[in-house]
Amino acid sequence: MTIIQTDKAPAAIGPYVQGKVVGNILFASGQVPLSPETGEVVGDTIEAQTEQVLKNIAAILDAAGTDFSRVVKTTCFLKDMNDFAAFNAVYAKAFKGSFPARSAVEVARLPRDVKVEIEVIAEVG
Repeated sequence: MTIIQTDKAPAAIGPYVQGKVVGNILFASGQVPLSPETGEVVGDTIEAQTEQVLKNIAAILDAAGTDFSRVVKTTCFLKDMNDFAAFNAVYAKAFKGSFPARSAVEVARLPRDVKVEIEVIAEVG
C-alpha cells in the first residue's frame, strides 16, 4: 500500500490522506474546490468549483502515476441537483469521452459549504 501525497492538491482537512494505492488501484479521497496554495474555496459557481475539483484530482492522479483516462469510477456529491447539467458540462471535458462508471447524488451539506465534491478510483501502473 502506498500513500499518495502532493502539494499540488489541497492538504487533507481532516484525518485522511489524499489517496492510497493498493495493488494497481488508486482510491482517492473526495476533493472539494480548495486552492492547494491557500486552502481557500475557489469559485462561487458550480462550473468554477467543478473545474478546481478536477484540477485537484488531476494532481492526485499524476502523483499516483495515472490520469483521467484510467479512472474507473467516480462518486460525485452535489449540493443542488439543479446544478447537474452545468456540472456535467465541465465534468465531461476532463474525461474526453472515455467516461468512468459514476454515481451522482445531492447532499444536504459539504465541507466548507462548497457546491461539489468528487472522489475517484483509478487504475495505476
